[in-house]
Amino acid sequence: MTFVDHLEALRWHIIRSLLAIVVFAIVIFFNIQWIFDDIIAAPLTENFVSYRAFCDFSHFAQLGDALCMKPVKLRMISTEIGGQFMSSFSIAFVGGLIAAFPFIFWEFWRFIKPALRPGELKYTRFGIFWVSFFFFLGAAFGYFVVGPFTFNFLASYQISSSNMVETLPTIKDYIDNLTNLVLGCAIAFELPILALVLTKIGLVTPAFLKRSRKYAIVIILIIAALITPSPDWVSQAIVFLPLFLLYELGVIISARAYKKEQQKELEEWS
Repeated sequence: MTFVDHLEALRWHIIRSLLAIVVFAIVIFFNIQWIFDDIIAAPLTENFVSYRAFCDFSHFAQLGDALCMKPVKLRMISTEIGGQFMSSFSIAFVGGLIAAFPFIFWEFWRFIKPALRPGELKYTRFGIFWVSFFFFLGAAFGYFVVGPFTFNFLASYQISSSNMVETLPTIKDYIDNLTNLVLGCAIAFELPILALVLTKIGLVTPAFLKRSRKYAIVIILIIAALITPSPDWVSQAIVFLPLFLLYELGVIISARAYKKEQQKELEEWS
């Protein structure tokens, strides 16, 4: 195939991916009231599952009420006449992107697959499943864990001791923050897959990842502090531990991939 032919093939992969996003977005848009009330705004309600789960776990772990959070009591406002309508489009698009992610990655895989050699293809089995698994796992972590902690702290924070300032976020502000948390965690949870890919192409080695562990811990601690502005160590540890375990999983995966690459090179030389 010529360069133009590759661009034409890529164009159709992109078009099919966009169509998948649009299909899911349309479904979400026509169910927007249920989506918003029961999913988008759920972390702001007192019966959100995460509040009960964290409080029950806190009592089970003999931590008292350390993880018991008061439900966020916020009423969102819209400062533009078309604000709610445009927010419906934002929710539909982001929801469509998340729902269509496995198909989008499958289209990306179909584009790069012809460039891989048979020996490389056997290492990519179940690749779509694992990439999608970590993506949805990260999105769920951002929604059920990071979101409640973040919104609970930020909504209850007071700059004035006399409560002169009332927090009245716009619907756009809330949706943007929720989107950043969910997609940010979804991307962060792809760390083991990234470690595998970078090892395969020779950019990193397990030894490098082990040497960089102390720097990774500092970076993860900073990320945990930014994601959970709450000053208590318990909430930050809840974010830190999964990200650190993902890094360690990346080291293990990198070591296995590196070992296979070394064996492959020995077989080629022998």
